[in-house]
Amino acid sequence: MRLLELQRRMAEDVRRPLTADFQMQETAGDGTSVSSIAASYISPNDRLSSFERLEIYNRQYWFRLISAVSEDFPTLNALLGSRRFEPLILAYINENPSTSWTLRDLGAKLPQFLESHPEFAGRRHRLAVDVARLEWAYVDAFDRKHRTPLTAEETQNIRPDSRLSLQPHLQLLELSYPVDTLVLAVKKGAPEAEIVSSAATRLETKTRLKLPSMKQQRVWLAVHRYEDSVYYRRLGREAFLLLNALHSGMSVSEAVGHAFKDAKLNDEQQAAVLRESFAHASELGWFCLPGAEEDSRLLVM
Repeated sequence: MRLLELQRRMAEDVRRPLTADFQMQETAGDGTSVSSIAASYISPNDRLSSFERLEIYNRQYWFRLISAVSEDFPTLNALLGSRRFEPLILAYINENPSTSWTLRDLGAKLPQFLESHPEFAGRRHRLAVDVARLEWAYVDAFDRKHRTPLTAEETQNIRPDSRLSLQPHLQLLELSYPVDTLVLAVKKGAPEAEIVSSAATRLETKTRLKLPSMKQQRVWLAVHRYEDSVYYRRLGREAFLLLNALHSGMSVSEAVGHAFKDAKLNDEQQAAVLRESFAHASELGWFCLPGAEEDSRLLVM
C-alpha cells in the first residue's frame, strides 16, 4: 500500500462514525468487516488486536469533536442531561462533519439541527432551541470582527436617509424564553470540568446543577462584545425591530417606520424609545458606516 493510499485509508477509518454507545463500528458501509480492514495495514501487538488499536484513534477523533461542541453548549448540556445531550451531539456531527480548519465552526449549525430534530429534547424542545441559539451567539460574538464605530460627530450627522451598519459581533435574538438568566446561572454555578460532555471525558458529572425554572416570555436580546468580554443586553421590542431593520439595510426613516408600525405608543413615547435606542447603541459602539466585505470575517484571536 502506497503512502497516499495508507493516509486515505486511515483517514476514512478514523472518521467513520461511532456506534450509539461510542464504540467503533464492526462493519463498514459496504458490509466489509472492520477487523479485516484494520488487519490489512495495522499490526497487532501483545496487548491489542489490529481492530482495538484502530479503535483508539477512531474514538479519540470523535471524542475530540464531541468535546469541542460540548464546550460551546454547556447550558444545553445541563438542561438536557447527558442521556439526551450526548446522542444529540453525536447525531449532529454525523450529519454535519467538520469542514473547516478550525473547530470553532463545528457547532454553528447545532441550533438549526436541534430545531428540526425535536426528539432529542422532548417537552423542552423550544426552550432547548433558545438555549442553543444564545450559546452559539456567544461564540459568534466572542471572536467576530470589530469595526471602527461611528465618531460622535458622525453620529450627530445621522439623517433620515442615512444607512448604517452594525458591528459584525452584534447578535440580535428574539427568544421565547428568558434563557439569558439560565445561561448565566450555568456559567456562574458550574466548574468547566463539569460542563464538558461525559462522552468526551468518560466521566459522569458528580452533581446535577439545579437550574432556575423557565416560563415562556418573549425576550429580545442583543449579544455583543465590549472590551474583550461578551455581554447580554435585553432590548424593548421596538428597539430590537429598529436595530434589525438597520442591519437589513433599511434607511433610518424606513427602520423607524418598521419598528413602530404596530406599536401602541404615542408620539412622545416613540421619541423616547428612539433617543434611548440611539444613545445606547452609540455609547456601546454598535453603529458603523456601511461595511465592506471583510466585515464577515472572523477575528482570529
